[in-house]
Amino acid sequence: MLDHLPTHRLHEFTTLTPGEVEQIRALGEPPVRLPRHGIVRREGEPAHALWLLIDGWVASSMLLPDGERQIVKLHLPGDMLGTASLSLTHAADTLTALTAITISRVPAAAFGQLFMANPRFAACMFLSAQRERVSLMDRLAVIGRTSAVQRLAALLLDLSTRLASAGGASAETFEMPVTQEQIGDYLGLTGVHVNRMIRQLESEGVIVRTRQRITIAELDRLRRIAAAHDRDTIRDPEWLASVPPGV
Repeated sequence: MLDHLPTHRLHEFTTLTPGEVEQIRALGEPPVRLPRHGIVRREGEPAHALWLLIDGWVASSMLLPDGERQIVKLHLPGDMLGTASLSLTHAADTLTALTAITISRVPAAAFGQLFMANPRFAACMFLSAQRERVSLMDRLAVIGRTSAVQRLAALLLDLSTRLASAGGASAETFEMPVTQEQIGDYLGLTGVHVNRMIRQLESEGVIVRTRQRITIAELDRLRRIAAAHDRDTIRDPEWLASVPPGV
C-alpha cells in the first residue's frame, strides 16, 4: 500500500471515494528509491509498466537523430510516468531522475484490471490524458511562436501552479532543483541563454532567485510576459456523474 502517494492528481476532475483511492494506492509495487540521474526506464525498452512518482522530479526525454536530447516533460510528485508509451510496443521516452526520487512500479496488467473494475477511474484517466494533450499543445505553441523569455516565464508559471497543487510550494515560492542546461533541453535553448533570461527576469524585479529557490515577485507581470492561456480544468462534468464508482 502506497501510504505516502500524493493524491491531488486523482481528484482533478471529481472526488473519488476512499475505496477508489485505496484501489489506486494498491496498484503499485513496493516503493524504491533512486538517486539523482538514476534511470527509471530507457527509450526503446518494452512498454510493460508505468510508475507512480511519490517524491522528487523526473524528466521525460527523447533522443534526436543528431544525438541531442529533448526533454518533453518535467514530472512532479503525484504524476503517473510512462502512460503514453502504453500505446506502443516500446517506450517512446527515457525517464531520468532529476533529483533523488521515490517511485512505485505498476504493471500494465494491474492498471488494466483497475480500468475494468472501476469505470469512473478510467473516465478520470481519459480526462487526465486530454488535459496532458492540451498542455502539450500549449507548450508546442510556446516553443514555436514565442521568445526565450516568454518560454521561461511560461515554465515558471507551470511549475508554480503544479507544485502548489501538490502541496510542495506556495503559488509564488518554490524550489527548482534543475540545472540551466536541463531547462534549456526543455525549452529548446542553450544553458547560456537560459542564464541570460533568468538574469533578465531578476533585473526587472519579476522574480527573485536564491540558489535553487525561485520567488515570483510580480505574478501578474510574469503572466503577461508568458502570454499564457488561462485554462480552467472541468470539475464534475455532467456525463461523469452517470459513471458509477468502483467501490
